[in-house]
Amino acid sequence: MAEAALSRPQNLPVGPIRRHGIGWWGAGTLIASEAALFAFLLFAYFYLGATNRPGWLLEPAPSLNLALPNTLLLLASSVLAWFGERGILSMKRVQALLGFGIAFLMGAGFAAVQLLEWRAKTYGLGASSYASLYFVTTGFHMAHVLAGLVILAALFLWTALDYFSPRRRLVVSAGVLYWHFVDIIWLFVFTTYYLTPYLGFAR
Repeated sequence: MAEAALSRPQNLPVGPIRRHGIGWWGAGTLIASEAALFAFLLFAYFYLGATNRPGWLLEPAPSLNLALPNTLLLLASSVLAWFGERGILSMKRVQALLGFGIAFLMGAGFAAVQLLEWRAKTYGLGASSYASLYFVTTGFHMAHVLAGLVILAALFLWTALDYFSPRRRLVVSAGVLYWHFVDIIWLFVFTTYYLTPYLGFAR
């Protein structure tokens, strides 16, 4: 009887089911800590802008020619990442591949345009405290974009290899959540550096 029980196959879980698992909490904790970093950087911008003399702001009217379309591109990539996750949930692999693949291309496009934006600046990292904050903040965000691109590429590859299902999707949910975080953070960065100067802040 005991030998028969031992030889009987056990239906044990092979990983976290749906969003239940330590990986989900790990992703949430990572996002919370990174959000605190950006909150500090943006606070530094507003603090220095409020306490410095007029002229601290090197760009009283920042150009939106690249930044605004780039912002819309990044937001659209978030929608495509969500579309890919829905493909996993509905067991539509082609939809998932399209979502993750196009989101990756959009994110790569955002990174390329951001490099052009940096090159167009007339000041460098050490020009002033404003310049330092701008390049450090957008540089940290770029690092998160690159990490997100690696995640999207991995999701695309693993989806192509049929690793995921509606029950085995924790990695997908955590990866897409991270990409949403990257996009939301950019909204705060874009508003701070590109829109608030038009409202008369720190002029």
